[in-house]
Formats: sequence, C-alpha cells, structure tokens
Amino acid sequence: MNEAYNKPVNTVALIGKFRSADVSEPLLALAAYLRQKGIKVLVEEGTATSIEAVRSQADAVLAYPDLGAQADVAIVVGGDGTMLDAARRLAEHDVPLVGVNVGRVGFMTDLSRDEMRPGVDALLAGQLLVERRFMLQASVTRNGQVLRTELALNDVVLNRGEIGRMIELELKVDGEFLYVLRADGLIIATPTGSTAYALSANGPILHPSVPGIAIVPLCPHALSNRPITIGDHNVVEMTLLPPNEALVHFDGQSMLVIAAGDTIRVERAPYTLTLLHPASYSYFSMLRDKLHWSAVPRGS
Repeated sequence: MNEAYNKPVNTVALIGKFRSADVSEPLLALAAYLRQKGIKVLVEEGTATSIEAVRSQADAVLAYPDLGAQADVAIVVGGDGTMLDAARRLAEHDVPLVGVNVGRVGFMTDLSRDEMRPGVDALLAGQLLVERRFMLQASVTRNGQVLRTELALNDVVLNRGEIGRMIELELKVDGEFLYVLRADGLIIATPTGSTAYALSANGPILHPSVPGIAIVPLCPHALSNRPITIGDHNVVEMTLLPPNEALVHFDGQSMLVIAAGDTIRVERAPYTLTLLHPASYSYFSMLRDKLHWSAVPRGS
C-alpha cells in the first residue's frame, strides 16, 4: 500500500450515518472546509434529509447513482456500517472512500474528528495512500431462476433466522461437494469481513492483501466443521436442505428469506473498493488498537 492517490479532486461527496445527531457537526465542518478550498460539495440525499442544515453547504443534493457519476472522492462520516452501505452503492462507479469515524469500532474509518481537516489537506495534496479491497457477489437461485443478486464487502451470511433449531445446508466449492453442514448457519467472508461477524464466530483474521475467502460455520453441530480459507477465485454454493427456511444477509445491510432447495452462489465481484488512508495508517496498529491487543491485563 505505497501508492499515493494523486488524481485531481475537484468534487467531493459527503455521506453521513443515517439519522445520527453525532455526524451533524463534523459534516457541516467538512462541507464548509471543502468549499473554502474551492471544492464542489455534493451531499447524499438521505444524509441531507436527516441533517437539514447541511443543505446550505451543499452545491447539490443527489442520490447515490448521481453521486457515483459526479464525485471524484466520497468522504463517509460514521462507522463501519455507513462505510459498508456506501461501498455497496458506489462500487460500480469506482469512487474512492475516505472514512471519518464517529461510530463504535471503526475498522475502516481511519480519521478522527480532529484529523478531518488535515485529512482533507492530505487528500488535495495527493498524500493519501490507496488500498484496494475485493468484494463478493451473491446470487440467490430458486428453481433455476435468479431471485436476487447482491454485493457484499464484508460477508454473505446464511442463518436460521427466528427458528429455534439448526438448519442443514449442502456446501460446494467450484462445484465439488465439500460437506453437509448442520449448524446455526454459515458465514462467507472477505478479508475485510474477517474482523466482523466471522471474527466472533472464531474465524481467521485475513490481512486485506490476502486473496482469500473465509468459510466460517456458525455453531456447528459437529465440532470437526472448522473454518477454512479458500482462494478468491473459488466459487461457493450453499443449498438449503429441507424442511428448513432460513435468512441470507448481505453485509447486514439487506436480507432475503429463502426456502429449502434455494441455492446461494458466492464469488468474487467484478468491482473493487478503493479506500484512501493517511500516510500513518498501519493495519497491524489498527488491529492492536481496535482489538485491545496491547492492553495490560487487569490485576497485573
């Protein structure tokens, strides 16, 4: 991750955490600072709806497709959930994202509120570093017909939903039968998503540069069903076995109820997310901080 983002930045899109009062002040400050620098400011329409005051600082209020077509860079103010939503909506437009963290953990949002203005200066000076992350594409098929196709930056999760029993599914990789899993569900995660839901299910942490996909069972009945990492070129197929119904989630942002016999095909998406980091960014430092690896044990 040594490449600096040195493309011209004339138009910046601002995206805020939906219906969050915490983002109002930093959004307004960002918009004013960008305009002071001569940058055209676009505001995502949902953000403007929940924070009316930002309209006065915007050159235009636009929906995501228009933001994607016009913005050189998007600055996302919120947490990882807001970044996930923006990434999925802007993926096909290849708009780089800069994250300002006003959420709880913030694995993908690097800048604090105090670092916003220096971050903008670094962006305009071509000093932010480029990191590219691959995404997943999932297609749900029933009786040979595709019901829905979705993108995911973190993960695709098949789980039992509200039923109080385990589900059964058949798992294939590149068309080859792997196993029948009896469990609460299954997580298919990217390296980005390896520090999300998959982490809480004892999945492996994958460095973002690893071209791998993690397959992580959720509370499997057989303890021998362990997480496994496959290549990013492999295709995963999950088929729900009768008599179950279940839910499939895409980044926790959208979901679909599926029936027995439905198949979820998960593969690398044709789009790549570009994240822009400050020069001081370190993935390992971020892990130490977010996962409290350097904390002194109590009682020591």
